[in-house]
Amino acid sequence: MPWFFLILAALYIAGNGYIYFRSWEMLRTFPLLWKWVFSVCYWAGTFSFFYLFGHRELPEFNPVIHILYYIGTGWLIFTLYMVLFLLCTDLLRVFNIGFNYRFISCFVLTILLLTGGYIHYSHPKKEVINIDINKEVTGKKQIRVVAISDIHIGYGTTKERLQQYIRMIQAEKPDLILISGDLIDSNLKPVREQRMEQELNQLQAPLGVFMIPGNHEYISGIGKSRAFIRQQTSIQWLQDSVVTLPNGIQLIGRDDRHNPRRKSIAQLTDTLPAHAPSILLDHQPYHLEEAEQAKIDLQFSGHTHDGQIWPLNLITDHLFEVGYGYKQKGNTHIYVSSGLSLWGPPFRIGTRSEMVIFNINFQ
Repeated sequence: MPWFFLILAALYIAGNGYIYFRSWEMLRTFPLLWKWVFSVCYWAGTFSFFYLFGHRELPEFNPVIHILYYIGTGWLIFTLYMVLFLLCTDLLRVFNIGFNYRFISCFVLTILLLTGGYIHYSHPKKEVINIDINKEVTGKKQIRVVAISDIHIGYGTTKERLQQYIRMIQAEKPDLILISGDLIDSNLKPVREQRMEQELNQLQAPLGVFMIPGNHEYISGIGKSRAFIRQQTSIQWLQDSVVTLPNGIQLIGRDDRHNPRRKSIAQLTDTLPAHAPSILLDHQPYHLEEAEQAKIDLQFSGHTHDGQIWPLNLITDHLFEVGYGYKQKGNTHIYVSSGLSLWGPPFRIGTRSEMVIFNINFQ
């Protein structure tokens, strides 16, 4: 919805105007030259976000581009918390409570918060979920599934960080690896330039490695994304398709909502044997009752990032029946992940990045 993004852009510019206006309390005693330098740097940072997303094909990937990407996207979060802190000081003024250096204090608090958010983001947690499914499989009666979503490899999640994630995943010795969309961020150029297929090809599991497209695979170009995964990696691409694993599990990979002609869950499951266990990958966790009605045993989704930072997690909790975490509807187990990485700003404030491990027991 273009109007929605126009409103967000207007709020972002207004917020930066408010911060800039308040900054002059600090700058009023500075020489004119320093005021000009600050003004140019400040508004360059503000509009760097628009530059980044108006030029998806950035120059050849290098550490400078990576830093500029973080500055451009990180400015969003800087703006949010600076505005919140400054508004709090304005509220104190209403009650005749004032203090010196309020702009500097708000700035230091914001930088400390963002620093903590970066450290928090850099250390994903391991979320272990134990599930019983009263259906039979051949072979082992318990399997270990590593399920991840929203890695967003590219300018933000670089080759080095992807290597960290691959080590985390493989250290769990999974029987099955599932990727529920948004593996790729906004385009394939930085992925190819960093040869990130080398890391992706290190993913190994006896029952296989599977992924579905998310909305960002469509942003990147769904045809190019599909070709890259199929031709350059050993990951098996599922897009409105079903595979039967060697032990009899029916793995259902649903296309993303970006495709208005994608199949319904009912269409994908209407010919499946009722006695076989079923796992559904569906990137965006809308209409969870459909999985229950189709008698899916486990649905794994992502997309929400759990809001990524406070207070946006309050919004995702309102928008989705399950914005983050586990829920059981009838005999259907549902888990919505906050994502192993994230989009854009490299901060987790009030949320956590995670790798999900399902220990699934069968009859």
